[in-house]
Amino acid sequence: MIGQLNHVAIAVPDLEAAAASYRETLGAKVSDPVPQPDHGVTVVFVELPNTKIELLHPLGEKSPIQAFLDKNPSGGIHHVCYEVEDIIAARDRMKAEGKRVLGDGNPKIGAHGKPVLFLHPKDFTGTLVELEQA
Repeated sequence: MIGQLNHVAIAVPDLEAAAASYRETLGAKVSDPVPQPDHGVTVVFVELPNTKIELLHPLGEKSPIQAFLDKNPSGGIHHVCYEVEDIIAARDRMKAEGKRVLGDGNPKIGAHGKPVLFLHPKDFTGTLVELEQA
């Protein structure tokens, strides 16, 4: 069902410094910051030959990333994102297998302009999983 790894998301306390580390120290191609108000984050994408790293920074007081950073002040891996061919079919399969889809269960548009869903980390060995329609 899942396709390729789309990205690994890392929550960061200082988006500018994190982006500079990837750009200047590691020589990576780094996008400009993009606010995602529906998700409460600002994102920067680091492009790699086979996938991406998504740097996440809180946007607004109710950002779920702020809660993560409160527990992990230095930042850290927040989630992994896998591509799926059909997000609705993937959601229905997850629910049929007893997996928890976060939020209201309906896809939202993610940072790439495609539908996404998040799956509860307790159902996936402690890892928050994002599914993105390819």
